Amino acid sequence: MAVAMCTSEIFHFLRAWLANPLRVASVLPSSSSLSLVITREITTATGPVIELGPGTGVFTRALLTRGVPEEDIVLVESGREFVGRLRSQFPAASILEMDAADLGSVQVHEDLKAGAVISGLPFLSMPPRKILAILAGTFQKLRADGALYLFTYGYFCPIPKVLLDRLGLKSTRVGGTFANFPPAVVYRIKRRPPLPFASSVDPAPAALTQ
Repeated sequence: MAVAMCTSEIFHFLRAWLANPLRVASVLPSSSSLSLVITREITTATGPVIELGPGTGVFTRALLTRGVPEEDIVLVESGREFVGRLRSQFPAASILEMDAADLGSVQVHEDLKAGAVISGLPFLSMPPRKILAILAGTFQKLRADGALYLFTYGYFCPIPKVLLDRLGLKSTRVGGTFANFPPAVVYRIKRRPPLPFASSVDPAPAALTQ
């Protein structure tokens, strides 16, 4: 049964890739090994989790294994070929059929604040403007201490540093796996802490603020 399910999942993913290679970006779904790495820091205490581009639900199943209740998972998927399968596999999850770049403009569970966002999106194939929209919407939905977890097939963070700096974010490499095709590296994106001297700086003179 497990082998048949895996074969079906690969076939479904390959068909989606053939239909839109830039959006899907890989000919194979992410491995269970990568799903363990990208969800490693998530526990039952994390709270609600948003997943961008869940595809066939590999990371979603890992979130359930980590103890995240299905009703606390929000799946944002633009591929219609994936949405129906996700709804049947995860009936208690909230599934939004939409582009992740529009996340900031929709209300999710009365403006919930997620503890984490997991991304399966191909940032390397996206223009900077779209990346900025996704990041802005993502951190609008995250708690102050929340984090975005993403993976890349390269060694360096797929989000250019200039974009991270523009939004006051920082990236940290948190792991990787060779048991994925291609091998993948996982990064955590968080808000930068405020500068320690920021509160001690004298306010600008009134003449400069008028």
